[in-house]
Amino acid sequence: SQYYDDTYPSVKEQRAFEKNIFSKTHRSDSEIALLDGLTVVYKGSIDLYCYVIGSAHQNELMLTAVLNCLFDSLSQMLRYGGMSWSVPLSWGVPVGVSPSVPTWGSQPCPLPPRKNVERRALLDNMEGLYLAVDEIVDGG
Repeated sequence: SQYYDDTYPSVKEQRAFEKNIFSKTHRSDSEIALLDGLTVVYKGSIDLYCYVIGSAHQNELMLTAVLNCLFDSLSQMLRYGGMSWSVPLSWGVPVGVSPSVPTWGSQPCPLPPRKNVERRALLDNMEGLYLAVDEIVDGG
């Protein structure tokens, strides 16, 4: 977890807050909750939950837009096992490679695309997560 203010200054307070949020949201189908005077938007995928938290005065739609941007960015980054893939920027396609098949350099990508964001894939690519959060959060 990453905190961008001093609402919960100690690690003990942060852990208690995180346990409280998880216990109230992990079985719920909704995407928005009000807890301890904070607006919490969240999304789950298999074994991973992402939360964006703002004050009670924050617009829920803006918080949801931030969450969706983060989740979509992670989905795209982790779609092919975290490898960056690209189709060469030319009119031609390498011999033996279908134009619809993602490539890694000039070789076909060896992994099938992921359908969901998984915790293990995210842990293997933490630098991408930090880059995405840094680009999304102003002053982060």
